[in-house]
Amino acid sequence: MSVRLVLVRHGLSTFNEKGLIQGRTDDSFLTDKGYEQASKSGEALSNINFDKIYSSPLIRAAETAKTIQKNLKGENKIVYDENLLEVDLSKWSGLTINEIKNKYPENYLLWKNDPENLKLEDSDNLTYQPIQDLYCQANKFIKNILKIYLDKNEANILVIGHNAILRCLILSLIGRPKKGFRKIKLDNASFSIINILKQGDSYKTQVECLNQTSHINKKIPDQIGDSRIFLIRHGETNWNKEGRFQGQINIPLNNNGKDQAKKASKYLNEINFNKAFSSSMDRPYETAKIILQNKPDIEIKKIEKLVEISHGLWEGKLENEIKESWPELLKNWHEKPEEVIMPEGECIGEVSKRSVKAWEEICLTQKNKDLTLLVAHDAVNKTLICNILEIDYSNIWMIKQGNGGITIIDLFDDPQKDNVISALNITTHLGGVLDSTATGAL
Repeated sequence: MSVRLVLVRHGLSTFNEKGLIQGRTDDSFLTDKGYEQASKSGEALSNINFDKIYSSPLIRAAETAKTIQKNLKGENKIVYDENLLEVDLSKWSGLTINEIKNKYPENYLLWKNDPENLKLEDSDNLTYQPIQDLYCQANKFIKNILKIYLDKNEANILVIGHNAILRCLILSLIGRPKKGFRKIKLDNASFSIINILKQGDSYKTQVECLNQTSHINKKIPDQIGDSRIFLIRHGETNWNKEGRFQGQINIPLNNNGKDQAKKASKYLNEINFNKAFSSSMDRPYETAKIILQNKPDIEIKKIEKLVEISHGLWEGKLENEIKESWPELLKNWHEKPEEVIMPEGECIGEVSKRSVKAWEEICLTQKNKDLTLLVAHDAVNKTLICNILEIDYSNIWMIKQGNGGITIIDLFDDPQKDNVISALNITTHLGGVLDSTATGAL
C-alpha cells in the first residue's frame, strides 16, 4: 500500500520574470516560457497513470495544471485545493528583493536566514508567522491525501503548487528538519517525487528525487552557491542486481554499471570539474574514472573514510538468507537502523561519523567557483544527505540513491549560510522520470 506524490512547481510566471515577490497574489500569470515548461512537463509525465491531480487555485499553478493535463492519459480531473496556496507574504507581494531589503531590513534578514521564525503583519495589522502557517497548511493536505489513498494498493498523485508550499510539503514528510526551508531548492516546472508506504498504523517516506529539471531542457539547476559538489552513487554491480549485501567486498561494476557511468559522464559533459574524490573502493573509483574520461588531467583522490558500510557476516548474502539466521536484526535494520550493529561489521552511526568527517574535510578544500565530483556508496551518500538536511542518520531510508544517480550540493563561502541540496538523485539520464535503477541491497 503506497502513494507516489509527483510534485511540480508552476512554470515561469510574470512575477518570476520580473524578480518580484509573489506570495499569495493572483496578479502573476504564466509567461510563454512558463506554458512551454508546463507542456514539456506534461509530455515527460505522460507515461504515468495518475489517480488524481491536485493544484493550487492560483492562476499560475492552475494554468500549469491544465497544460500538463492535456498530455496525460485518461480522464484526470483537477482538484483545486486551498491547502496548496502559496505562502502569504502580505504587503511584500509585488515588491522586488531590493525594495524589501530597504523597507524591512530586519525582516528580510530573517526571511533569508531563518524564515521559519519570520513574523509579518497582515492587512489588519495582526501579527502572523507565514512559514509556520504554511506548515500547518501542508500538514492538512498530507493528512487528507493519506486518508483517501494510503489504503489503496498503489496511487499516483500529481500535485502542482508553488515554491514555498511544496518545500513545506517535502520537509513535513521527512520530519521537518530544523531550518530546512533554505536547505532545498525547487525551480520552476521542476519535478520532485516522494514515495509514501503504509507501515502498520503509520507510514514511512522516501524522497526519490528533488528538483529534477531535465524535462525542460535544463540538465541541472542553476548554481546558487560559491562552489558546487556533485555527489554520485557508483554504477550497478552484479550484486546490486541480485540484491546481495556488498558492504566492503570489492565487487566491480557490471556492464550496465559501466554504461550508467558513461551516461552520467555524457550528462555532465558541460561541467568543468576541477576536483574529484572517491571512496577508496573499486566500484566508485571506476565510476569516477569513467565520468572523467574526457578530463584525464584531474586527479581522483581516494578517501578511505568514504568506503561502504561493513555488513560483516551479511556480506555476499541475499536478504532471504540473512532472514534465516538473523530475522530480528534484519527487521530492526529496516525499521530502526540506528540500533543495529552488523554481525562483525559496523553500525550506521559509525558510517555517518566517518563519512561526515570526510565530507567536512572535502568542504574545507573548496574554493570559490570549484566544481567537484564525489563518488561514493548508498549508505555513505545517504548519511551525508541526512547530515546536510540536519536529520538524524537513523532516517537513511528516507533518502533514495540510485546507481549512477546525481545529487548536487551548493556551498557558500559565508559560514552563516547552510549548504543547499539543489537537486537530489537525478536519474533521468538512465531512463524516464522515475528512478528505474536496481533496488539491490544497501
